[in-house]
Amino acid sequence: MKEIIYTNYFWQDEEIRLRAIEPEDWEGHYYNRFDTPARRLLECAVELPPTITEAKNFVEKCSGFSSGNGRIMFTIENLNGENVGGINLNSIDERNGTFSIGIQIDRDHRGKGYGTRAVRILLKYAFFERRLNKFNDYVLEGNEASATMMKKLGCVQEGVRRKVIYTNGKYYDLILFGLMRDEFIENEKEIQGV
Repeated sequence: MKEIIYTNYFWQDEEIRLRAIEPEDWEGHYYNRFDTPARRLLECAVELPPTITEAKNFVEKCSGFSSGNGRIMFTIENLNGENVGGINLNSIDERNGTFSIGIQIDRDHRGKGYGTRAVRILLKYAFFERRLNKFNDYVLEGNEASATMMKKLGCVQEGVRRKVIYTNGKYYDLILFGLMRDEFIENEKEIQGV
């Protein structure tokens, strides 16, 4: 097989690349399931104990963009080819032009900007290739890392759904964020100094 040349490849930037989930990614999925605080922020609940069988089934079901649940699932890897997390495009409403994104960065790779970079790539895809117009998402109260990332991406806090998630013995708010295509374009111009 010829060596792949990634110059000008849409699905990467200077530090990360998005790719299809592969069978060997089961181990990363399994590993992440043991990070209860991060999983609680992502799923808004404590999941049942992880199993290798579940991890392998998840990866098999989602490999090659074949999840069948309306989500387009990706593995995030750094440019050394190391799996650093996962991201997906979900809740796609073609009629109204809205969508959401789910993301988890592995514990060993947080704080390096990989999540922001991965979301930016998916936003470009959704806005410029899928013709979608509005990114809608929420952050569980207390998830400061995700709230900071949303603001860094230019998202606007649009509201709060008060006390709608019960976990860890209490009710939590969901902080609602949104970003329009035009706002994203303006933010990208600022980032690029145009």
